[in-house]
Amino acid sequence: MPDSPPPSRSRRPAPAGGGPQRATVQDVAEAAGVSTATVSRVLNGNYPVAAETRRKVERAVRSLGYVVNAHARALAGSFTRTVGIIVADVVDPFFAHIAHGVTRQAAEDGKLCLVCSTYGVLGGELDLIDVLNEQRAEAVVVVGGGAYDPVYSRRLAERAKALNRAGSWLILCGRPPLAAGVPTGVIDYDNAGGAFAVTEYLLGLGHRRILYLGGPEELSTHHLRLEGFRKAHAARGLPVDERLIQRGAFSRRFGYERTAQLLESGEAGGFTAVFGGNDNVAVGVLQAAREAGLQVPRDLSVVGYDDIPLASEVLPALTTVHLPLEQMGREAVRLAAVLRGEAEGSKDTRHLGTHLVIRDSTGAPSAPVG
Repeated sequence: MPDSPPPSRSRRPAPAGGGPQRATVQDVAEAAGVSTATVSRVLNGNYPVAAETRRKVERAVRSLGYVVNAHARALAGSFTRTVGIIVADVVDPFFAHIAHGVTRQAAEDGKLCLVCSTYGVLGGELDLIDVLNEQRAEAVVVVGGGAYDPVYSRRLAERAKALNRAGSWLILCGRPPLAAGVPTGVIDYDNAGGAFAVTEYLLGLGHRRILYLGGPEELSTHHLRLEGFRKAHAARGLPVDERLIQRGAFSRRFGYERTAQLLESGEAGGFTAVFGGNDNVAVGVLQAAREAGLQVPRDLSVVGYDDIPLASEVLPALTTVHLPLEQMGREAVRLAAVLRGEAEGSKDTRHLGTHLVIRDSTGAPSAPVG
């Protein structure tokens, strides 16, 4: 009877059904001639390993087609190479372009990106942060304005601290920082300054009755843009007619419906220009003006905010405030990498610039409409 082949630690029983057998850390260690601990150090990058040893392990990984078991790694207490991003609406161009920056930078850094949506529910990001923490994401990026509410701020701060205790970081992208001592990273831009600039531009053209169509009352983005609008008037010693301050959703539908209503009713007392709180709102204003038989900018000037691609594609092209949306997303991922390992209570804020983009939707005022 022929001798049986000697046993081998790398010889594993075939799975039931004869399917392919997935390589293990033990297989990689044997192929590279090193210990399993050395393989783990190379894969995790958490301990110095000699260059030649690293090359042997990497060759073995490639030849065996070894894939790291991310779930097992998370259970062992280390991180999945995952970045979570939370937006209000994945199809809104503002959020979509920031998310694009996050996903691109994460991919370039060899990380997976999980995109989550609150579907416009204010404060809905709190539960999603908990889920991403359970998934051991190494960073959670929350995009867009937050609620001006002390209870909400306290709950968000609690989650930032919970992430930090787990070795992860909360990155706030496009919203004000939390209280001192709360461990966060912040990617911010001059919301009020951009609104001041575009309002000052309209005032410089001669407009004195500017309709401001802002967002929800409780949203920080709306408050900061309205602040810049008011400051531009104050700088020239001009009053603001409160009838010209209109609040609603940051949506094209709101811009369209509220403008059409005010043009028909005259309840705002007339205006020669409209400041849409974002470009979506401003595009809705353009539609309402066109349907009312008005020509922009001859009869009505219109400006927006954000400079999403649509702003340069509509007719007339929209004067607006440019935000570096994709750069904001990229900076959020880069900042999270910098903050890894920092002590609890640390924080870092990076400010990005805005600038006015003048296109075809603005001109000198004519007789007030509405």
